[in-house]
Parts: sequence; C-alpha cells; structure tokens
Amino acid sequence: MELPKGFLFSGLNCGIKRYRKDLGIAYSIFDCVATGLFTTNTVKAAPILYNMNLLGENCTKIRAVVVNSKIANSCTGQQGLENAYRTAQKAAQVLQIDQRSVLLASTGIIGLQLPMDKIEAGIEEASKCLNEDPTPFAEAITTTDTFIKMSSRSFEIDGTKVNILGIAKGSGMIHPNMATMLAFIFTDANISPDALKKALKDSVEKSYNMIDVDGDTSTNDMVLALANGQAGNERIEEDSPEFSKFFENLHEINVELAKMIVKDGEGATKLIEVRVVHAPDELSARRIARSIVSSNLVKTAIHAQDPNWGRIVAAAGYSGVDFDPEKLDLHITDGKNMITVLKRGYPCEFNEDEVNSVLSASEIVLIVDLNEGVHSATAWGCDLSEEYIKKNGRYKAWAKTL
Repeated sequence: MELPKGFLFSGLNCGIKRYRKDLGIAYSIFDCVATGLFTTNTVKAAPILYNMNLLGENCTKIRAVVVNSKIANSCTGQQGLENAYRTAQKAAQVLQIDQRSVLLASTGIIGLQLPMDKIEAGIEEASKCLNEDPTPFAEAITTTDTFIKMSSRSFEIDGTKVNILGIAKGSGMIHPNMATMLAFIFTDANISPDALKKALKDSVEKSYNMIDVDGDTSTNDMVLALANGQAGNERIEEDSPEFSKFFENLHEINVELAKMIVKDGEGATKLIEVRVVHAPDELSARRIARSIVSSNLVKTAIHAQDPNWGRIVAAAGYSGVDFDPEKLDLHITDGKNMITVLKRGYPCEFNEDEVNSVLSASEIVLIVDLNEGVHSATAWGCDLSEEYIKKNGRYKAWAKTL
C-alpha cells in the first residue's frame, strides 16, 4: 500500500474498551488544507460541533485528528463540549502544535461522558508511538466493525507521484445523506481548499450518501479530508486539468470504502447493489436507487432468497420520482447469471429455483431500467438478518465486552 508523505499514525487501548484499541491519532508533519462533511442529524455530537466551528475559522493549518471509539460524546451537554476542547488541548500540548490545528472524532454509545483521565493519558502514550503504519489507527476507530477498512491510490500529476489514503469505520446506523460512519482521507497532493472541498463533496454524494444498512442516521458521522502538499505537484485548482484525475482517484477510494461498510453491516450476509439506468436525470436515478436499497422489505427478501420483486418495484414507486411504470424493466443478477423478472411493466415468467440460486450469492445486483433517458446512479446496501436484531437489541451490554 502506497502511503501519502508526511503523515504518521498511532492507535492503542487507553481503557475505554476492555481489550481492543480505542484511541487513535493521525498526525501530519506539515500544515494541511482540510475540509469536512458532517451528519445531517439535528442532534450533533460535541466533536461535530467542535470541527464545524474550527474548520469555519481554519482550513489551511490542520495538523492532527484525534479519534476515540466506544463513547460518542453525544447528548453530553456543556460538559461534552468542554471535554472535546480538553481533548484538543491535550493533543496540541503533546504534539507541540496549535490547538486550532486539531480535529476530533468520537463514535460509540450516546449519552456517556468521556473518561478524560484515560483520554489524556492515552493521547500522551499515542503521541510517543506515531509511525507510518496506519493500521493501529484504523483499528482504534472501530466499534461493531468486524474488519478494518482502508484503501489507497497512487497516481501521477504532471510527472509527480501523488498518494491518497482512505480509512473508514462503520457497520451499523448507516443511512444515506452523509451515511453514518467515520471516514478520513489523507493525501500529499498540493491542492487548494476550494478544490479539495469540491472533490470531497461531489464524491461523497455518489459514495457514502448512496449506502444504507439500517435506515438510521447517527449524531456523529463525518468525512474529513487533509492534504499536506508534500507530493510537490503544481497546485490543483477547481478548474485545473488535473482536478479530474485527483477526483477520479479520490472517488474510487470512497466507493471502495463505502462498499466495505455495507459488506460489514451488522448481521449482513449479502451486499446489495442497485443500479438505476436510463433515467431522465441523475437526481431521479439516485432517489430511486436509495429508496430501494433502504427498503427493509427488500433487505429481508434478499436475505431469505425470496424472489418477491414486487417489493423492489414498490420501493421505486414511493421514492417520490415521477416515472412511467409501464416502461419499467427489472433484472436480478449475481454477476454471472441475469434473470429478467419485469419487462415494460409486465411480469415475466421465470424459474423460481434459478432466481433463488442467483439470490444465494454473496453479492446481488438489482438493475432497474426506467427506459426514459440516459442518466444512471448506483446505491449499495446489505440484507437484514436476525443477527442485526440480536446485536442492536443488546448493544450496550455487548459494548461492555469490547
């Protein structure tokens, strides 16, 4: 894995969890241009409020991100905000940087205060073991995740090598519109604040905002992007020819991470991909794809390998998009075999055993053809199983075992 120049990482157990890593630091030796996108939930966690305020004042001299897991620092009032500032102050002290250059993230149980003695001691220790390996950081940000999520790309801009690294967490409380998760992008690209902001926003709209696990939107989700310019390329602007190449590689990473998140959905056994094609416009295609992938009835049918295609059509119908049902085609495929179950709005005869065989695959693709235009969109989700109910019915008790 090619890593961006000038970034160091660490992760350890500071005592919030019983055994697993629960505190991570990502640190840049050089000042970073930074941007972020945050939860649309009205209830926003303390680190979200802290970051939104900080990036409004300083988006060109960010140096570090401090993340804790198991406790969300959400719905914690003034004390929670004070703890967020205290966390940043401690990181600034041990890293010998300005407090206004430290971003924060928390994930876990809502309503609990951070154990600041453990957090501060953890930051002290984590600062001593910073190195180029991002794996401990990726481990420290997880909660119900069953595997760490990292992706990277290396490419050339005007003959100069540029690197991008993406690290994410998430498996439950995932729903489109700034999908519920944490994601961090680190790059050594020399890029302007406006160009980085546009690249991240446009990519998130077509990646994290197009995934769903359970329809719940968290109080803590965010995507942060930091660029320290150490690749030495000519600065990328919004209108630069090189912008599209940077965006393409960034977007590949975000899509890859987004798909990892839904594959790791709590209790998930199948990845569901919904492709809406030949739509009159991209927004309509996106709305229909998101509606289908978010449907619990579709999720449970896929889990049970039940060829109940009516649920898919119904979810498209209540998406709020005006389309002609009599032009609708619907195909189901596992990537090898494709079965058409609806043609021009009329049911097709098909062998249920063949459909059941397709639905037994670990990755299912639903192709919804509106036959009304040239635009398309893709959304990703997972099935809904009994295991999801077991995990979330006793989440706090389970969290104590970490």
